[in-house]
Amino acid sequence: MTINLTGQVAIVTGAGAGLGRAYAMALAERGASVIVNDLSGAETVVQQIIESGGTAIANDGNVTSPEDMMRMADQAMEEYGRIDILVSNAGILRDKTFAKLALDDFKAVIDVHLMGSINATKAVLPAMQQANYGRIIMVSSSSGVYGNFGQSNYGAAKMGIVGLMNTLKLELSKNNIHVNTLVPIAATQMTEDLMPAEALATLKPELVSPAVIFMSANDAPNGEIISAGAGSFSRIRVVESEGVYLGENASAEMITENWSEITNPLGERSLTSGPEHSLKFVSKAITPQ
Repeated sequence: MTINLTGQVAIVTGAGAGLGRAYAMALAERGASVIVNDLSGAETVVQQIIESGGTAIANDGNVTSPEDMMRMADQAMEEYGRIDILVSNAGILRDKTFAKLALDDFKAVIDVHLMGSINATKAVLPAMQQANYGRIIMVSSSSGVYGNFGQSNYGAAKMGIVGLMNTLKLELSKNNIHVNTLVPIAATQMTEDLMPAEALATLKPELVSPAVIFMSANDAPNGEIISAGAGSFSRIRVVESEGVYLGENASAEMITENWSEITNPLGERSLTSGPEHSLKFVSKAITPQ
């Protein structure tokens, strides 16, 4: 079934270049009217969309400013009367090992990636709740999910985005607002110095866009982490081992003795909420095996 976004309105932050530009172009190609947000480059992308037969307007708001994000949402409502899709993509890098990293550079990355996602989501939420429909796409990174040398600030922000999604998926599902997270792998200005040229050639930003369209669709899943890059797509899950009940007299030594069983991957599963996690442990205490 072809995914048609005609009549819908999408906002893409950080869309003046790279991945954000690719997402904005792809959404426009599917019929969505796009608000292209960035501190620079947005007007150029808007012109490219219009020249390709699409509909778009530019916004130069800073994602670190709640007021700018509210003005962006107001602009979308005034121009198009609705907001269906948010792709929270804006980002920066301040790479350095943690011991050498200035706290100002840590905060700057958190402010753009994590708080930027929060500010943009907060701004579009009233329109989505009123319409009882919305598709929110957070953008994380393998640096957050798996770690990456020299990117403690970036990794912390990107894993924080996953935590944000995990709660929003529970709170907003009643309004038919689905929240998913994208983990893209692509060659952009942010990554061009991190990989050899041969690898970069396979990592075209446009090859990530199908995942964005998938998560923008009416029948998009909710609460998934989807990775995309170089034409491949995968699902990422946080899983927990079944674990071992050691009783009320448990000790650190008993954990050591049972470590191989505690870490046994057999029976690993992904839990859907914090309360489910708590219930698992209480159930083991009430009915130990």
